[in-house]
Amino acid sequence: MEPAGAMEPAGPVGRARLRERVTRWLFLLPALAYLLLFFGYPLVKNVVMSFQQYSATTFYTGEAPFAGLRNYTEVLPSDLFREALLTTVLFTVGSLAGQFVIGLALALFFQRRFPLNGVLRSLLLLPWLLPLVVSGTTWRWMLDTDTGVVNRVLRDLHLVSSGVPWLTGTSQALVSVILVNIWVGIPFNTALLYGGLQAVPAHLYEAAKLDGAGPVTSFRHVTWPLLRPVAGVVLVLGVVYTVKVLDIILVVTGGGPADATQTLATRSYALSFQEFDFGRGAALGNVLILLSLVLALVHLRAGRRAADS
Repeated sequence: MEPAGAMEPAGPVGRARLRERVTRWLFLLPALAYLLLFFGYPLVKNVVMSFQQYSATTFYTGEAPFAGLRNYTEVLPSDLFREALLTTVLFTVGSLAGQFVIGLALALFFQRRFPLNGVLRSLLLLPWLLPLVVSGTTWRWMLDTDTGVVNRVLRDLHLVSSGVPWLTGTSQALVSVILVNIWVGIPFNTALLYGGLQAVPAHLYEAAKLDGAGPVTSFRHVTWPLLRPVAGVVLVLGVVYTVKVLDIILVVTGGGPADATQTLATRSYALSFQEFDFGRGAALGNVLILLSLVLALVHLRAGRRAADS
C-alpha cells in the first residue's frame, strides 16, 4: 500500500484546477447572463406568444388565452403570406448575388497595390457604418419620381423622357429596395473577402504564373478554392441578415406599393405593431427564424460536402 501522505500532492493540484474552472465560469457568467436575458428570453417569449391570443388588450388585462395552432393556421395559408415569402426569396437572392459579386470584384481590385488604396478602402466602409435609417432616407430622396437625383441624371442623359417610378411602381419598387440593400451590404462583403484573399499564399500565384496560367485560370484554380471557406461564411451571414431586413424596406417603401415589397419581416412587423395582433406576428416571426436556420444549415452542409469532395 502507498503511504497515507502519498496523495497529498494531488490535493493542491486538484484545488488549483478547481479554482481555474471556477475562474473560467466566472468570466463566462456575464456573457451567458447577457445571452439568456437579451436573446434567450425574447426567443422563448416569442414562441409562447405565438400560441396565445395576444393583443393590445393583453397589456391592460394581462390575459392571453391559449390559441393553440390558430395563429399559424391563419397566417400560413393566406395569399399575403405566399406573396411575402416569394418577395423575401427574390429580395434575398437578388441582394446576396449583387453584394457578393460586387464585393468580390472590389476585393480583387484592392488586392493590387496603388496609391490611396487604404484611403479608398476606408471610404468604402462608410455605407456600412451609416445608420440604416439614414441610408434609407437618403435613397428615398434620391429615388423620388419627381425630384430625385437619379431621375434627374437619367433625364439629363436623355435615357428617359419622364421620371421612373422607382418607389411607386409595383414592378420597380422591389428592384429599388434590392439595389439599396446591395449598396449597404457591399462594404461588409468586400471587407471579409479581402481578408480572405490576404490569406492566400503569394507563392501559389507565382507558381501558377510560371505554369502559364492567366488571371482567370489563377482565380479558378488558386484563389477560389482557398477563398471558398470565407465565401461560405459571407453567404451564410448574408442569408441570415437579409431575410430579416426591416429598416431599409420600411423607410424606403414601407412595404408598398400594393404590398410589392412586403417581405416576411415587414409583414410580421405590420401584424404586431400596426394591427396589434402580436400572436400572429410572433407566429410569422417564428417562421422567419426557422427559414433562416434552414437556409443557413443547407448552405453549411453544401459547403462541407464541397470541401470534403
